[in-house]
Amino acid sequence: MANPLSSSFLSFFLLSITLVFLSSSSSKKLGFAFEGKETIESNNHLHHHHTHTVQVSSLLPSTTCSPSTKDPNRKASLKVIHKYGPCSQFGQHKAKTPTHIEILKQDELRVKSIHSRLSNKLAGGRGGDLIDLKASTNIPAKSGSSVGTGDYVVTISLGTPKKDLTLIFDTGSDLTWTQCEPCARSCYNQTETIFNPSASKTYTNITCRSNLCNELISATGITPGCSTTTCVYGIQYGDQSFSVGFFGKERLTLTRTDVFDDFLFGCGQNNQGLFGGSAGLLGLGRNPLSFVQQTTPKYGGFFSYCLPSSASFTGHLTFGKSRGGASKAVKFTPLSEASNGTSFYGLDTTGISVGGRRLAIKASVFSASGTIIDSGTVITRLAPAAYSALRSAFRKAMKAYPLTDPLSILDTCYDLSKYDEITVPTVAFSFGGGVTVELEAVGVLYIPRISQVCLAFAANSDASDVAILGNILQRTLEVVYDVAGGRVGFGPASCS
Repeated sequence: MANPLSSSFLSFFLLSITLVFLSSSSSKKLGFAFEGKETIESNNHLHHHHTHTVQVSSLLPSTTCSPSTKDPNRKASLKVIHKYGPCSQFGQHKAKTPTHIEILKQDELRVKSIHSRLSNKLAGGRGGDLIDLKASTNIPAKSGSSVGTGDYVVTISLGTPKKDLTLIFDTGSDLTWTQCEPCARSCYNQTETIFNPSASKTYTNITCRSNLCNELISATGITPGCSTTTCVYGIQYGDQSFSVGFFGKERLTLTRTDVFDDFLFGCGQNNQGLFGGSAGLLGLGRNPLSFVQQTTPKYGGFFSYCLPSSASFTGHLTFGKSRGGASKAVKFTPLSEASNGTSFYGLDTTGISVGGRRLAIKASVFSASGTIIDSGTVITRLAPAAYSALRSAFRKAMKAYPLTDPLSILDTCYDLSKYDEITVPTVAFSFGGGVTVELEAVGVLYIPRISQVCLAFAANSDASDVAILGNILQRTLEVVYDVAGGRVGFGPASCS
């Protein structure tokens, strides 16, 4: 997530990098959506029960990869992999895998960054809490920490001849970037060979005087710099990781048949932070520089994904509509007007239900904060009043199981080590347009160990902070973004 920097530190940084540049040449149907103005209680013809029976042994992911057997059957589809799971080449580097405490701390930093960006946007400013990039360049990335920009990766290709690169995909970021040779300042360790633009026949730098260079301001929140005549971008994330380098255009290959010339991206020359061994980031936000907007002529601003139920399964990221358009099983809710002009996809939440019962939460609780859906945030954040009601109802439904110690921001955790099978209440969210999305157990629980299984929700510190639907909540659902149509849809599970 881009976090704008103070002009003084930015000027220092861009000046320093300019000088350097000059001197160096098992499958389940998990969750579904349905339409209707009625509350869940009056939809019993759709639901015969309001609990999930779960085998405790199935809660932890397998140590082996089980690719999804569900094929989206669309040409422009990429395999989605959890970057630290057994399906990932990065998962082999166990020393780099963060602990659960570290994951949750990084998640907090991402959430703070999002709240800062949005509160400043609504107040008419540019950014939020300013981060000292000069200082951060002198802080080594700590072993085991992870970037606050997402857990899931896909592989695309850049250049001619093409070079495969595995990127984190992020609906809350706009600029796509990758590390590039010669790494004039520094590059972090990545699994794949670093992209070399001088070896590509189709790479071109964007000049400082180009209007395209000025578009970086809205995509990153940072005024671009200049190295000789080349535009220099800078982007920083909530955990103080960052990328700075040349702004260029290149041939991007998504699949054998889907190739995009003159794709605008960042060619990173100074990059710090542990990005899980990935080569960079694929920005799927709403800015004109995002991958979604740059490929609108072909895909119509339409994409979808399914995040797997655990790190031992795979999902998909698909661009464009399938034949006949979106499945009738996908139900759409309009994008919130409050999120217009931001990178984020905003939704209007209207209610939450637990175990088939609508919680007594005032509509003003949801409208005061607003809601966004984000692929990079792990734990779903709710307004304090909404979370309190959810926690109370969930604990009541789970009273047969012993509570155990909290885990960081997660205060409702259970010791299930003495159980073979448990019963978990359903949790459902209602959105504008009469759409209700019911979650399966994998979308409700965060599971570091069987003796500490936690409710995967947390309260924001302030009632006005935006609520964030995190990636655990989204697991196995088909989440469809019809950007051109101004709506987001949810459908039945399309991956394991």
